[in-house]
Amino acid sequence: MLVQQIGETTLGRPLIVAYISAPENIRELPKYKDIQRRLADPRLNSLNGDVNRGDRLTREGKTVVVISCSIHSTEIVASQMSMQLAYELASARDADTLEILRNTILLLIPSPNPDGVDIVADWYRKTLGTPYEGTDPPELYHHYAGHDDNRDWFMLNLKESRTVTRLLWKEWFPQIVYDVHQQGQTGSRFFVPPFYDPPNPHIAPVLLREVGLLGHKIAADLQAEGQQGVITNALYDTWWHGGFRTAPYFHNSVGILTEAASAKLMTPMTVTREQLAKSSTRGMLSALQPATNFPDPWPGGEWHPRDIMRMEMSAARSILSMAAKYREHYLREFYQLGQRALRWPLTSDHPLAYLIPAGQGKDEAVAKMIAALVEQGVEVYRMDRELHLLPAGSLGFADRKARETPLGSYLVFLEQPYRANVQTLFERQVYPDRRTAGGEAERPYDVAGWTLPMQMGVEALPIGSIQEPEAQRRLTLVRDEADARRDLGLPQKAGDRSPIVNPLARPVRLALYKSWTASMDEGWTRYVFDTFNVPFTSLRDREVRAGNLRAKYDVIVLPSMRLKEIIEGRSKETAPPEFAGGITEAGVEALRRFVEEGGTLVCWDDSTELAIKRFKLPLRNALEGLKSSEFYCPGSILRIEVDNSDPLARGMARNVDAYFVNSAAFEVTDKDRVRVVARYPEKKEDILRSGWLLGPQYLAGKAALAEVTLGKGRVILFGFRPQHRAQTWGTFPFIFNAIARGSE
Repeated sequence: MLVQQIGETTLGRPLIVAYISAPENIRELPKYKDIQRRLADPRLNSLNGDVNRGDRLTREGKTVVVISCSIHSTEIVASQMSMQLAYELASARDADTLEILRNTILLLIPSPNPDGVDIVADWYRKTLGTPYEGTDPPELYHHYAGHDDNRDWFMLNLKESRTVTRLLWKEWFPQIVYDVHQQGQTGSRFFVPPFYDPPNPHIAPVLLREVGLLGHKIAADLQAEGQQGVITNALYDTWWHGGFRTAPYFHNSVGILTEAASAKLMTPMTVTREQLAKSSTRGMLSALQPATNFPDPWPGGEWHPRDIMRMEMSAARSILSMAAKYREHYLREFYQLGQRALRWPLTSDHPLAYLIPAGQGKDEAVAKMIAALVEQGVEVYRMDRELHLLPAGSLGFADRKARETPLGSYLVFLEQPYRANVQTLFERQVYPDRRTAGGEAERPYDVAGWTLPMQMGVEALPIGSIQEPEAQRRLTLVRDEADARRDLGLPQKAGDRSPIVNPLARPVRLALYKSWTASMDEGWTRYVFDTFNVPFTSLRDREVRAGNLRAKYDVIVLPSMRLKEIIEGRSKETAPPEFAGGITEAGVEALRRFVEEGGTLVCWDDSTELAIKRFKLPLRNALEGLKSSEFYCPGSILRIEVDNSDPLARGMARNVDAYFVNSAAFEVTDKDRVRVVARYPEKKEDILRSGWLLGPQYLAGKAALAEVTLGKGRVILFGFRPQHRAQTWGTFPFIFNAIARGSE
């Protein structure tokens, strides 16, 4: 075993990985790392005419397996299991273990979020022996993202995501990645793949088969041990790109997820048959009803953290055993997937590349997008001289004339080993219309659409061909974020501080509401403010209740939280008194007075409910009360039409892509008090840009962004999330314009 620090966390803790393999392999880690690099990019092996080198590498290499534990820190057992797994692999001398050590190299990450492990452990110790034992901590267990730290694997906003991505897709190129999780307490005891439908169309079919093969191996081994309650083909799908276990699919690797039923952190609990009978999900009618994918339900009883550990240990050993026994198979298949990605058919439906033109006036967004692509191993080229590019005819262009493209533009070619990653980030997603027998929408695992250029507000055009010979000589490979920022004339990063200049022209006394319920939307908003160096104060329940807010603040932002969550806060059964309760009715009245006295209240998405209903504003959410059979939009990119003469839309285009997550749309009842800044198109066919939208007629023509006068102040209502997971750079200007209203 070799333990190395690979970086630091957001809060400055060491982020470590343990390499576990046979001693002779550990001594030659640089050799095996080089083999992995050459297997990941077959082009490296055709140099000097060595066409058979790939075959030799598959014979010489070792299967590289990554096991990552407890990225979600309340899913705490896996981080403890990692210690036991490391000990057993390092000390056992049985034939199976020796075969694993000889034929594999394990990269064991005890947690990619050690900040959160400490937060959860500290809270658990603090509440041990109290009525709050086993509850979640009253703060995000990732400083910015909380549970969404596992939603950052293509955007790479977080230090932890960037560090682990560099380890996997820039240094080690694993064949198998196993992401160890826990799920709810009263359902199945253990989920393993195969996954539920729908699959992402850009995942290689052979990878879906390999995922299923490994999953069934885990399930069979658990069954042989007498473990009950193991389910496959349920709940979790492979559509979405952005999780730790989904990123491998777009890097030609096998990604495995398991989800064990949780205890109360590290406290055992009792699960009754009645609770199990009421538990159902996609692919499981009841946690007590046998099915082909769930042949041996668990009958209920006591559930201990050690039960979780046993199942996770068994799953890890199953994966490592397969990786060892079929070492050459996994390496060869990994190599062949890279080869196939390099054989790209050039037709009207298959562009040569995507062009990111220079001169868009969105340099920070372009730099961020280029950095995110490069950091995950996508090849991006800068044009050092003008080129004439022919658009890809059927992919959105009105004409087929070659266009001269300016110096400083970027090209992302499809013909590269991680082609699937480029496709799934640049193309529009079309989520299949999936409904239950009763006509209700079947909820996707996460979101339905995420097209990166749309979220970023960056133009990216499909290119059919380049009209100059030897055009490659006019291109320079972008190697890192510093390259992109230097090319665009942006300030360079120094240390951990963001180099982005505060976009606010005048100082504003800004407060961001921060609840003890640990809102992820608050965390992401805080991340955006820190990234853009916008000063702010965190506003707690007690201060809101105390009132006199206008004396201290010009602008207050409410993140996306439902009315009940803001007013009632955390229940007294789950936390000590100092963390229980919300702003209460006294806080609602204090917010109203803040606005009436000249303040600006900015509400994202769900928090618009509080302002509309409690302040009796002259508009309503037109989507409230609709069934999912009538209207459903689970996380998609929609078009909004913008009045860009309005101060709230300063610097915006007439048409903008916005992120909608079961969000709001407004009907105005008093036009004298309400100014609509952005609305959804009147033609329902024009609304959906990427993802899934049922019932677009309910959105057509409705307001998406509005400002309402109240006394001397104003309430600004965003029906969408302008900072969703800090991915939606295209709508960030709305945020800063709204804040700037407080200084006018």
